[in-house]
Amino acid sequence: MNAYKIRDKAYVNIALIAVNVLIFLYFELIGDTEDTMFMIMHGAVYEPLVVLRGEYYRLFTSMFLHFGASHLVNNMLVLFVLGERMEQVLGHVKYLIFYIVSGIAANIISIAVHMGSAYAAVSAGASGAIFGVVGGLVYVVAVNHGQLDGLTNRQLGFMIILSLYHGFTASGVDNWAHIGGLFSGFILSIFLYRRKHTARIFGTGR
Repeated sequence: MNAYKIRDKAYVNIALIAVNVLIFLYFELIGDTEDTMFMIMHGAVYEPLVVLRGEYYRLFTSMFLHFGASHLVNNMLVLFVLGERMEQVLGHVKYLIFYIVSGIAANIISIAVHMGSAYAAVSAGASGAIFGVVGGLVYVVAVNHGQLDGLTNRQLGFMIILSLYHGFTASGVDNWAHIGGLFSGFILSIFLYRRKHTARIFGTGR
């Protein structure tokens, strides 16, 4: 029996997915989520507005915006699978804090890297926070001897390599937000995760 498997439902993760979907549907009704200007108007990260105008709220709001249905679906599928496990090992409140901080940190790192560039990109999506979940799980799996409820670091490593490869070979992907989320999630999990130990059972003769 797996000592780390927790039966509690991942209510926060389900709520995060629902919020992302509802926000996407709302913005699709009032505009076009693949329109860059529309997304900037509604909270996407755009470096000049964040750095020069102090619109720091975009570091948070952009986490719940997606450029089109495929962007949303891809992110939510990964979040559904991996977010549930992270919430089960962290607990509801810690997971919510972990998710939000990972996403914001990913956006900050992305902006910091791109500040020297002449091209200011518009970015949005939950992938920074989701990569944070992946990075957090890398740490959690590692401290649990390389496996947690059937999940191994080999599987996570393959997912990371595949995702980063796709990001660097495709256009319009904020790779530094992904890397920033991965790093942030790993660091945050060191502070937030506490390994659960099961009581040792001794047999007695009769």
